[in-house]
Amino acid sequence: MRIATLDDEPCQLELIRHTMEDIGHECHVFTEGKVLLRDLRQQSYDLLILDWSLPDVDGPRVVRWIRQDLNSRLPILFVTNRREEQDMVEGLAAGADDFMVKPIRVLELQARVRALLRRSYPALHGTDLNFGDYQFSAAIHTLRIKGQAVELSHREYDLAFLLFQNMGRLLSREHLREAIWGEANEPNSRTLDTHISRLRGKLELVPSNGFLLSAVYGLGYRLECISGEPLDPFNPAQGPAPDSTPK
Repeated sequence: MRIATLDDEPCQLELIRHTMEDIGHECHVFTEGKVLLRDLRQQSYDLLILDWSLPDVDGPRVVRWIRQDLNSRLPILFVTNRREEQDMVEGLAAGADDFMVKPIRVLELQARVRALLRRSYPALHGTDLNFGDYQFSAAIHTLRIKGQAVELSHREYDLAFLLFQNMGRLLSREHLREAIWGEANEPNSRTLDTHISRLRGKLELVPSNGFLLSAVYGLGYRLECISGEPLDPFNPAQGPAPDSTPK
């Protein structure tokens, strides 16, 4: 998954980056809060790990901005030298999801990240996921619509699965390219747009079927469920629904 980490100590950033890469995640590092905040207006991430004390803005302010100004439910983990109970209370009250005290213990950090990702993206840990008439079988890499198998390339399947897992969430172009092709910087390529266009047609992602796959100019793509009850990917009997934004 795509993780951002904010700390003004290069050695701490490198430790976090290597720790996340060791368990299979992409990790993007930031040393200034204001730079991260600007980036979050354009980019999407699956998790944020941040320090409390920064030279330009404190950690709780960053968290409040993400929750209030961006209205984002991005999972957030504090990793900080702050160790008093009142600090933990303040960090969680600002909107953080978890709190870990330095010095960083690699195995603890990995365990906390895994637990937070499991809570925040439960669909990632299912084998068979159902979104109305769309049934994904992750173990055998197949998608069926109303019981009929859809012929998809490996990357088309991965892209469709990623979009459905993040129902209602705007995913940046870099996020999608990095997750599916393993590369973020490909400014002149139309590969992503071509795959999106094919999925719209093959999966019939149109309002009459209860789904809308839309482009947000200059940012990325969002798949939305626009009719019915709240969608539960673990309920095979449930029909399409309006929203299933990750928690």
